[in-house]
Amino acid sequence: MKNYFIASLGIVIFFALACSQQKAITPSSNSSHIANETKVAMERSTTSVSQSKTPESNYATYCASCHGAKMDAFVDRKWKYGSSSEALAKAIKIGYEDDGMPAYDVTFNDQEINELVQYIQKGITNVELYKFDGESTDGIFETEELTIKLDTLASGMDNPWGITFLTDGELLITEQGGKLYKRSVDGSLTEISGIPAVKAGGQGGLMDIEVHPDLENNGWIYIAYAKPNPSNGKESTTAIVRGKLSGNSFVEQEEIFEALPYSTRRHHFGVRMEFDKDGYLYLSVGDRGNREVNPQSLDNHCGKIHRIHDDGSIPADNPFVNMPDAMHSIYTYGNRNPQGVALNPVDGSIWQNEHGPRGGDEINIVKKGANYGWPIISYGINYNGTIFTELTESEGMEQPIMYWLPSIGVCGMTFVDSDKYGPWQNNVLSGSLRFKYLERAVVKNNEIVHRENILENIGRLRVVEVGPDGYIYVGVEEPGYVFKLIPSAKS
Repeated sequence: MKNYFIASLGIVIFFALACSQQKAITPSSNSSHIANETKVAMERSTTSVSQSKTPESNYATYCASCHGAKMDAFVDRKWKYGSSSEALAKAIKIGYEDDGMPAYDVTFNDQEINELVQYIQKGITNVELYKFDGESTDGIFETEELTIKLDTLASGMDNPWGITFLTDGELLITEQGGKLYKRSVDGSLTEISGIPAVKAGGQGGLMDIEVHPDLENNGWIYIAYAKPNPSNGKESTTAIVRGKLSGNSFVEQEEIFEALPYSTRRHHFGVRMEFDKDGYLYLSVGDRGNREVNPQSLDNHCGKIHRIHDDGSIPADNPFVNMPDAMHSIYTYGNRNPQGVALNPVDGSIWQNEHGPRGGDEINIVKKGANYGWPIISYGINYNGTIFTELTESEGMEQPIMYWLPSIGVCGMTFVDSDKYGPWQNNVLSGSLRFKYLERAVVKNNEIVHRENILENIGRLRVVEVGPDGYIYVGVEEPGYVFKLIPSAKS
């Protein structure tokens, strides 16, 4: 059925159902020579064939070509004519021709229409599971296995983007607007001077922060940020600088990574960093909004996961080091906008999560030289409801180990590698910007076997980390808070 959307005051509101451009079979108005019994036979034949089809197959046949294979992505919208059973059945059966919705009263019988309505409403219910009413007023959240109390470490911040930990119990917290703060054990916040110039705007700014695994001996701290182009102030890129703290100043700075090309676009920078057990630094760079060129091309840094040494040099066994035209730091490609990178403590593998478009946020295990398919394959559709690919899989392209429909705006990622949370040990945590919660996922044999949404309505959850003390820390927006999660057994 034909897809369409109505934009009003910048808010896109989509029509309830527009399943296929395939027209229903109807006799022409000037075809009087067709006998009535022939018409009846045609309708009976159509009914007989369609009765053997499920609502899933009817959606796949008549809807998926325009709305994508995954129905949950299609129903993640506002409904112009309502989403009740009556409203959906009317839209399918009678249509709204002026809005591009044809009638399907000949294509489907009443039973098939009702089954398709139920199938669509099941998808609407699935979407609603991500939306929560109310919020905790006392900072206490009940989960399946634990009671969690929030300990507020910082408040009133400007979008805390990254959190890392110094050796004496102090925290470093980045603000997207371009400031870095040190939180002392007494709770005071001190701004760190000497941060490189940041081009803050859109999705860019001062972003992730990470410390060297041997911080106590070498003092290296790594900062990822949107770097302005020195020769063109309208352009920026993802860059990483390392340096050391001297008092409250960031000194001995060295730029160790600069993504090329620069771009005037202000979105999809990535960027997360994580050291593995061998001391390699993994970092993510988004596709910078140029999906048709960047992710599948090895001659640029965008839409990739990179692996470098701690000083920025290139490991000799990186997958594309022997390709002259390739960026030698590339470890994986075909990524959209990864904003979570984490070390799995069980086997030492690196995991990442990344934003899909409308539908299709993913969790992937990072594999050397792998192509994750963006934008050739995807479980999402365009933000305006149109389709950019019919494919969800293709030979030579990795499948995610999990994907979200609808998109949750996934951001931040860590594994619970301490015993302070009992049954949560080795679970993977991912934040939701869109639905404002933290998701806990149970992992067995590199498969996600159970999921729970916790900290519902806590705020746009930007970052989650586990500190050296074994506690979970989260940073949320609007307004900016940093919380420590204090667990206790359920009463």
